Amino acid sequence: MAEVIWTTLRLASLTTVLLLILATPIAWWLARRKAWWKEIVAAAATLPIILPPSVLGFYLLIAMAPQSPLMSVLHPFGIRTLAFTFQGLVIGSMVYSLPFAVQPIRNAFEAMGARPMEVAATLRASPADAFFTVALPMARRGFLTAAILVFAHTLGEFGVVLMIGGGIPGKTEVLSVRIYQLVESLRYGEAHALAAGVVVFSFAVLLAMLLLDRQADGRLR
Repeated sequence: MAEVIWTTLRLASLTTVLLLILATPIAWWLARRKAWWKEIVAAAATLPIILPPSVLGFYLLIAMAPQSPLMSVLHPFGIRTLAFTFQGLVIGSMVYSLPFAVQPIRNAFEAMGARPMEVAATLRASPADAFFTVALPMARRGFLTAAILVFAHTLGEFGVVLMIGGGIPGKTEVLSVRIYQLVESLRYGEAHALAAGVVVFSFAVLLAMLLLDRQADGRLR
């Protein structure tokens, strides 16, 4: 059981950190650019929300298979497949939770408006300096929301991780898959204990992050 919990927490934490890094430039571009086709990009980034997890998981599984064009590019580096690996789970989780990272950060950047960056420019701050010293701090709540949503979403995902990882013990088995297996074998008591633990842990993480945000917000006033 300890391995299942560790795999789940490691997956949720890695997915959250990597997605915050990946989603930031995407959200900034969507918030700042006026290109007519930016909403096409936004729709593509939001698509995992409405796609059934089995559909998304199926196509990700195909993309990670040894014969896929993506994997053929990685063959010279000794990577034959990412299916049924922890690395594959991370990639699948990032794709599945991408909208939960991009949208809150984009909303925070849009709410900021153009004025702060214009003021920074008049003070001779470079675009990079203005972004890191002005835009990122002002969008802090968006990043916190994104982190909470991605972590919680990854913690509870089932269809995609089962399709890509297959629930291999000690390798790709996560809590949601273990709960499903317990229910399938009619071990309801164990399933209830594990599910209740997930609920309590998720609530504790959410509450802690909200309290930290409130405390930080109080120091800024």
